[in-house]
Amino acid sequence: MKRTTPLLLAAALAAATGAASAQDFVFGWNPRSGDVWVDSTLADVNRYGDRHRDAFVDELVRYYRAPRDYVTDLLVTQRWAPGDVYYACAIASIIGRSCRYVAEEWNRDHGQGWGAVAQRLGIKPGSPEFHRLKRGFVATYDRWARPIELDDRLRADFPDRGRGNANGNSGQGNQGKAKGNQGKGKGNQGHNRGNQGQGRGKD
Repeated sequence: MKRTTPLLLAAALAAATGAASAQDFVFGWNPRSGDVWVDSTLADVNRYGDRHRDAFVDELVRYYRAPRDYVTDLLVTQRWAPGDVYYACAIASIIGRSCRYVAEEWNRDHGQGWGAVAQRLGIKPGSPEFHRLKRGFVATYDRWARPIELDDRLRADFPDRGRGNANGNSGQGNQGKAKGNQGKGKGNQGHNRGNQGQGRGKD
């Protein structure tokens, strides 16, 4: 009992810390983008941003033209959720404004949810601009080499991708080819298995 008690206490503390992490954000965590897929993916952005802070900041600086000092200030000093920071900068890139401009809009009207804020900024649910916003997640996740689950509309845009695989086709294709090479060493019968393995790479 004496040996296990510290371990149990440590596990309980870790669980409590993880559960409270959303409460540590200055606005809590309730994006209300108006799209279930976006809300779910932003929650995963939170996880990535917490664990890989440097790569997260680099993404916003390099691809969304956000000032590094400003992004760091939002995350560290103001305790913004990474998902909120990402979405503010992503919206800014679509409407041609600065990340700071959209962040200030969210800071003032976050009680309305991201859906209302984005719509007021000209991005309506189901619009081409909103779809561009969603496609931007895919590009970001590719650069992070992080799996992403696509919704039906995005799967239509990326038909060669598997479900929940950031590199979709390439990841399954390599797996299939590996089976194919293994099969070729077994003669004609193995060679047929190899072709079948390659076929899986196209799903």
